[in-house]
This record gives sequence, structure tokens and C-alpha cells, in this order.
Amino acid sequence: MSVPSDEFHRMLAALADVERSDAREWESFSVRGKRFGYYWPRTQTVGLKQTLSEQEALVAERPDVFEVQFTAGGFGWVVVHLDGIESDELTELVYEAWRLSAPEELVAQVPPPC
Repeated sequence: MSVPSDEFHRMLAALADVERSDAREWESFSVRGKRFGYYWPRTQTVGLKQTLSEQEALVAERPDVFEVQFTAGGFGWVVVHLDGIESDELTELVYEAWRLSAPEELVAQVPPPC
């Protein structure tokens, strides 16, 4: 069980209007100016925007895979360890993070993953 970084980037490429910004030690991802994710190559982790209840459930269920990153604006961000998650589950979490930030008309154009 592990998701390589190139597969994570393909998940992002499947979504509409994703903007990537590179910093020295991480990459960040936004949709129409609203941030929804981060990737840290050194630690092979991603940070994803989620609802507060989803953040709490993920961390409680599998603390070896998920960590609380922070809460802001009514959202809970989670750190996801790529070596502990299946591709299908990460695809759903990435879509949800994007959906929480994207405008409704854009979300209507991109169906959720099966």
C-alpha cells in the first residue's frame, strides 16, 4: 500500500483549473486562487483540506497514516503519509479537498471519482 508522487500529481491533473506553486521545500495546489493541498517531497506526505468532521474521523481511524495539520476557516487540514494509503482512497480525498475550494459551476463540470 503506497502512492508514488507521480500518481498523486496525475490525480491533480485530472481536476480542472489546478494551479501549482513551488516553494523551496513543498508544492502547493489551488483552484481559482483557493488553496486545497500541499506536497512535501522530502517526507512523501501531502496536506489536504477536509471538513472538520472528516479530519477528526481520518485521524482517529488511522493515526499512522493521517495527522492533524491545522484548522482554519471552518476546515480541518490533514497530513497524509503516501506510504500508508491506497490510490483509490487518496483520489477521493484529493477530489474532496479540491471540491471544498472550487466554485460550484466548476465542480459541476468534474464528476467525482468512482
